[in-house]
This record gives sequence, C-alpha cells and structure tokens, in this order.
Amino acid sequence: MKNVLCLNKIAAIGTDLLDKNVYNVGTEVANPDAIMVRSAAMHEMEFGAELKAIARAGAGVNNIPVDRCAKEGIVVFNTPGANANGVKELSVCALMLASRDIAGAMKWAETLAGTEGVAKAVEAGKSKFAGVEVKGKTLGIIGLGAIGALVANAGIALGMKVIGCDPFMSVDAAWKLDPAVEKATTFAEVFEKADYISLHVPATKDTKGMINAETIATMKNGVRVINLARADLVNNADIKAAIADGKVAKYVTDFPTEETVGVEGIVAIPHLGASTAESEDNCAVMAALQLDDFLRNGNIKNSVNFANVSMARSGDARICVLSAATDTLVADITAAAGVAIVGIASKARGENAYTIIDVNGDASAAVANIAALDSVYRAYAI
Repeated sequence: MKNVLCLNKIAAIGTDLLDKNVYNVGTEVANPDAIMVRSAAMHEMEFGAELKAIARAGAGVNNIPVDRCAKEGIVVFNTPGANANGVKELSVCALMLASRDIAGAMKWAETLAGTEGVAKAVEAGKSKFAGVEVKGKTLGIIGLGAIGALVANAGIALGMKVIGCDPFMSVDAAWKLDPAVEKATTFAEVFEKADYISLHVPATKDTKGMINAETIATMKNGVRVINLARADLVNNADIKAAIADGKVAKYVTDFPTEETVGVEGIVAIPHLGASTAESEDNCAVMAALQLDDFLRNGNIKNSVNFANVSMARSGDARICVLSAATDTLVADITAAAGVAIVGIASKARGENAYTIIDVNGDASAAVANIAALDSVYRAYAI
C-alpha cells in the first residue's frame, strides 16, 4: 500500500480517484509516500525517507519548500488552470468593485434596517455611491497565463480595450487569447496605457513589489488596480499613499493585511479567488491524477521543481532518477545501470533533472549503482 497524507481537506471527488486497493489516504497517515495539500505551511516540516511527492491542490506553492524538496528528491506538483475560471469570475466582480462603491453602498443600506421610508432614503442617498462604467475603458493584464488570458477575454466581452503583457506566454495560452487583445512588449507599456490593471503573475524576485511608488507614478491618474494573484506583488505603503493623494482611485485585493483592511479606497476580499466548489473539485482531481501517474508510472506532469517527463512503460522495471542537471547525466546513468535498458527519457529544469529508465532483469543493483553517483539526489525502482 502507498500512503497519502492530506494536510488539508481535499475534495473527495479527487481522493476517491486513488484506488483504495493501492492507496491508504487520510489526515492521520504515517510515513507518507505522498502528501496532498492546499494552504498548510510546510516550510518547517521534516520529510521522511518514504516521501516521493507533494501535490498542491492549487497553483501557488509558496507554502512548500520547493527547492529543499528538489534536493531531497521530492517532486512538487501544482494544478495550473484548475481554478482559473473561479479566479476569472472573481476578477470580473473585482472590476465592478473597483468601479462602483458596491460594498460601501450595501453597508449603508443595512443601516436603514428598522427605519421608516427606506425607499425614499435610498433615492436620497444613492448619489454618494455613484461610480464609472468599464465599457470603453482600457484593461491592462499583467500575465497572460491560464487566468490572465480568461480575464483578458472577459474584458473584451465587456466592451473594454485590453492590453496585456507576458514575457513567458506559452503557445497554448496564445491560442486561447482573443485576437482583439493588444500585446505589449513590457509591463511599463501596460502601466502607462491602462485605466484598470489586473495582476496575474507569480511572486518572483522580478515581480515582488512590482506595483510601487515608481511604477504607480507612470500610471494614469485615477487608475484602478486589482490584485487577485499574490499579496507581495503590491507595496502596501505605496498603494495607500497613492490612494490618499488620488493617483489610484481604487485598489481591490484578495489578500487583506493589517495595513490594508478598513482603508478607504481599498476593497479587501478574504482570499476568495479559488473558493468555489468547482475549483476545489478541479484542483483535487488534477492533483490526484498527477500523483497516481507519478507513483505508479514515474511520469511527471505539472511539477514546479522538476521537468515534465513521461514515457510508456516497457521492460521489467522502471527506475526513477532525480538529480542535478549535468552534461554527462544520461551517459553516467546508463553506464552505472549495468542492466539492459529498453527505454529512457530525461529532461532538465534549471539545475535539476529527472530521468526514467525502463530495464529488463533485476533493478536493485542498478538502483544502488545509480544512487551512488555524485549528481543523483535519489533513485528508486517502481
């Protein structure tokens, strides 16, 4: 039996896909071969020798020590695109929240409870909540991946002009993008032209704090900023200052902090981007299927620390090799194996590499020889 530990509640539609004759799945499982997680913090966790994979039911992996996992030969998966529609729909809502003081108006309407003449009071007081329409305005999209492309297309459907930038846009994402979306070559071009800016990039050394006093200064007066991606893409002190002086008309964030809650001009949503039943189901299903294919067949799809590698099985056994990427890796592995190799696939991602080898005969000696190589983090047979 393979043990799968769930650190958070994972939708049963996903965990039920793991064959009960093969997998022992639960929240109290000891010595796990794999972990399924949503938001639980894992940076301080010690991982057992049996752990081969961690599957994040969602896109972000900030709660997982990805680099440490790689060096310990643990593959970290995520589920890109599984929650994209849920975040896209909240992004459309955020456009409206950025345009009209809907939240404030609803709070004010609630204060009329128990009073007489509510309808008359509403007509007299509604003017202070008037806003603007999105039609005809320019929506700037930072990041045109699974979510950003959907938001861009939604903007076109709403009658907006849309400009987007993504230096790493995949061919698949490009095919899904409405041809009316203008492609910018730099984020700066988006900042300069947009009336609304919606962020859809991961938090990296290049994107953290990308919305700051310097970049805000290049934006239109009265710009409206939406951040449903990552908290640290926006410098909170700088956006608050820009709201106070009128440069930014509204900031909508899915990541409330002590600095942003209760601030006039900031709409703080309690991290609801992927909080739909459908998103949770989709993420759980994708995570479970990826884990199953990896644990049974050694195939990797949607890993964040190793390259995607898959191959139809042949031979008597399959050896999985997680290692540093070197120029002579494949030659070193095949020389060390010492058995008949009937299939091999290898690919590097950054400084890490993943290799699968199908062999005939007893694989135990081959595993030991390969694991002894200086570049290899871990090797095992399935």
